[in-house]
Amino acid sequence: MVKINQVSREQKRVLKEYPAAKCTVNDEGHFIIIVDDIVLAEEYYLPPALDKMSAWANAAIACKTAQNFNRTHPERMDLTNIEEKLLRMEKRKKRGSK
Repeated sequence: MVKINQVSREQKRVLKEYPAAKCTVNDEGHFIIIVDDIVLAEEYYLPPALDKMSAWANAAIACKTAQNFNRTHPERMDLTNIEEKLLRMEKRKKRGSK
């Protein structure tokens, strides 16, 4: 039996990153997830949801996409990070060859 107030996996993911996230209904009757007057799914052109579960799923997709962009964005990586990464790799190679 499913509880009414049960938190879904998508909702947990969004609330972990945005604890103040709230599900509201806009003027057209669509469900949206808002954090500080910002609609999470709108930035990635995800459609407005017709139910709460879809709204949380769209917000989770937006969080996941933002995380992937932040991890792989070229402006985020600078040369010091790359040099540190290469040094760590070389240390591991030297430790493994003993």
